[in-house]
Amino acid sequence: MERIKIDFNKCTGCRMCEVACSLSHLPDEVNPRRARIRVLREGEKSFPNIAGPYTEAGCNSQLLIVVDGVTYDECALCRASCPMKPIFKEADETPLKCDFCGLMDSPGPSCVRWCHSGALSLVETDL
Repeated sequence: MERIKIDFNKCTGCRMCEVACSLSHLPDEVNPRRARIRVLREGEKSFPNIAGPYTEAGCNSQLLIVVDGVTYDECALCRASCPMKPIFKEADETPLKCDFCGLMDSPGPSCVRWCHSGALSLVETDL
């Protein structure tokens, strides 16, 4: 299984991942508020966070960070269900969940392809 690995130390906060995700899901519109990834800031640091999806797989990472008073799992955010994962929603409350940009039909998630700092990468995992 593949997952998106996030290296918080490499994130520059450019938010290109949000734009790329938005364009992948809304080809005629750039709207980062409808992206499945959001870049949060805490002081000088930037923290990309990927929303959902939700599966039965568990997570055994114990690395946690706090951003804006919310605790997030600092591991490479995977496809597993996690109570700490953010849930992004449309204005009508429809949840926005990462679908890996239809990974089967593309060369990988748009956020990874457009991340010029190398903060996002696609890795194989044994989950």
